[in-house]
Amino acid sequence: MQKIIIEGGQRLKGEVQVSGAKNAALPLLFATLLTGGTHRVGNVPDLRDIDTVEKLLSILGARVSRQNGTFVVDSSAIQSEEAPYDLVRTMRASVLVLGPLLARFGHARVSLPGGCAIGARPINLHLKGFEAMGAQITLDHGYVEARAKKLKGARIYLDSPTVGGTENLIMAAALAKGTTVIENAAREPEIVDLAQALIAMGARIDGAGSDTVTIEGVDELRPMDYQVMPDRIEAGTFLVAAAMTRGDVRVIGAQADHLEGVLSKLREAGVEIMEEEGALRARGPRRLQPIQIKTRPYPGFPTDMQAQFMAMMAISEGTSVVVENVFENRFMHVCELQRMGADIAIEGHTATIRGCRTLKGAPVMATDLRASASLVLAGLAAENTTEVSRIYHLDRGYEGIEAKLRLLGARIDRVPA
Repeated sequence: MQKIIIEGGQRLKGEVQVSGAKNAALPLLFATLLTGGTHRVGNVPDLRDIDTVEKLLSILGARVSRQNGTFVVDSSAIQSEEAPYDLVRTMRASVLVLGPLLARFGHARVSLPGGCAIGARPINLHLKGFEAMGAQITLDHGYVEARAKKLKGARIYLDSPTVGGTENLIMAAALAKGTTVIENAAREPEIVDLAQALIAMGARIDGAGSDTVTIEGVDELRPMDYQVMPDRIEAGTFLVAAAMTRGDVRVIGAQADHLEGVLSKLREAGVEIMEEEGALRARGPRRLQPIQIKTRPYPGFPTDMQAQFMAMMAISEGTSVVVENVFENRFMHVCELQRMGADIAIEGHTATIRGCRTLKGAPVMATDLRASASLVLAGLAAENTTEVSRIYHLDRGYEGIEAKLRLLGARIDRVPA
C-alpha cells in the first residue's frame, strides 16, 4: 500500500503534458476483438485499468505487448469468449467485451461488472440493445450470456444516454447484418474517438457525437492503427490545480472543444483561460469566485469533474452550489474535504459549499477515482501537510500525477503507507 504526502501552499507554474484518455483507450483496446490480425493502439496511458484490459485480452487468447504507450494486440487466435469475475469485478468497463465477442463469434459470457462505488450503473440498456439486434440474453450465477447466430440491424432507443451502452452497441452493430440506428445516444468525445477508429477499420458509422448514431453493418473489418485522444478529465484536473494555487499552468494536449462546460465555469470563477495552439493555459485569481454547477451528460458539465470543482469551491469567496444529476452516490469525498476544514452541507443530490480562505492539511482517504483527485487538489492548496491514502483509486485514472505536479513546483511524494 502507498500514500501521497503533499506540502501545500506552492504556486504551480510551467507546462504539463496530458496523457491519453483512459475512457477512450478502454473501448479501443476491446475493439481489437472485432477482427483478427495485428492491431496497434498508441498513446495508451499507463494505468491500473489498462493493466486489467491487458490481462483480460490475454485470458481471451489475444497476444498483447506494450512499449512506450503503444499496445500491439494480435487477436487472431481468440480461445475464449468468457470474461471472468476476478477481472470484471475490478473494472466495470470490462463489460465492453460483450459487443465485440458477440458480433464476431456469436457468443459472449461476461461477469456482471464492478468498479467504483459511486452509484448504480446497470447494464440493462446494453442488454436491451443486443436483444433488439436478435441476441438471446440469459443471466445466471452472476454472469451475462449472450448468443446470436448473426446480429441484425435494429432501431434502438436508449432510455438514458449511457456511454458504455452506446460504445458496446456501436461495436456490435459494426458487424451486424443491415443498419442499426441508436437514438438518445451518448455524445462524449470518447465515443467519437471510438467511431473514428472503427471507421478506419472499415466500419460505416455516421452521427457519432450526436444523439443519433447510424451504423451500416459490414461483413468484415481490418486491424486498426490508431492513436488515443488526450484525456479531457486529466486536462480539466490540471486546470483546476492552477486555479486553486493561484498558478500559471499550460496544459499541453488539452482541447477546448472537449471542455466547454468546464472552461465556462472556470472563467465564471475568475480563472483566466487562454486557448493556445495544442494547449490550454490557466491563471488562477487572487481569490476564486463562487459558482453553481449541475452535472449533466455531455456536452453538459461532466460528473467526472464535480469532485475537483468542489475542492476549488471550498476556497472560493462566497457560497457555491453543486447539483449531482448523474450518480446518486458521488459525494463521498465531502467528508474528507470537511476534515480539511471545508464547509459543505449535503441535502439529497445538492451540496452547498461556503468558501473559506484556506484549507488545513490532514490525513484523508480516497473513496473513488475522482474523489482521490479532489483530495490531491485540496492538499496542494492547503496549509501544512496532507496525507492521501488508498491512492490505488488515483492510479486507475491518472498516469504519474505526482511526478507531473512536481514538475509544476508542487511538493508531493508517493511513499509506503
